[in-house]
Amino acid sequence: MSYYFDVEAGAETELPVEDILKSVADEALSELGCPYKAGLSLSLVTEDTIKERNREFRGRDSVTDVLSFPMQSFPEPGDFSCFEEGDPEAFDLSTGELVLGDIVICTYRMREQAEEYGHSEKREMAFLIAHSVLHLCGFDHEAPEDAALMEEWQEQILNNLGIYR
Repeated sequence: MSYYFDVEAGAETELPVEDILKSVADEALSELGCPYKAGLSLSLVTEDTIKERNREFRGRDSVTDVLSFPMQSFPEPGDFSCFEEGDPEAFDLSTGELVLGDIVICTYRMREQAEEYGHSEKREMAFLIAHSVLHLCGFDHEAPEDAALMEEWQEQILNNLGIYR
């Protein structure tokens, strides 16, 4: 797996984010049964940057905690059978990896939410990464039953890693 990581000035954190990203993303893809090596990126950004991206890509002029930008379309959430290895539309031909997409996390909101929910920043960062990896794999939470399914997967991934509320 390849993980690309970037931190915007002003969005730094003391957390070992690269380690959290690798463990959570690896666990999520393993739980989903992803048969391919995959790649994704994570950017940590400020409130101003995430607000700008939220406005640009979602039409919402507000700060949010995380944005996910999937590069693939899944016929069913987590169903990797639609991909054919080597397809230049889905795979990075130089690495052979399935290109999943990009995750953007606002570290300020991550810290606020950790405090608000009464758990550690590590747990909140891990949750946001698990949530986003699921989005990159075709999951959403628009309908109540989809939200419930996504919540089950998130909890399973974090529980498997011993990251509890």
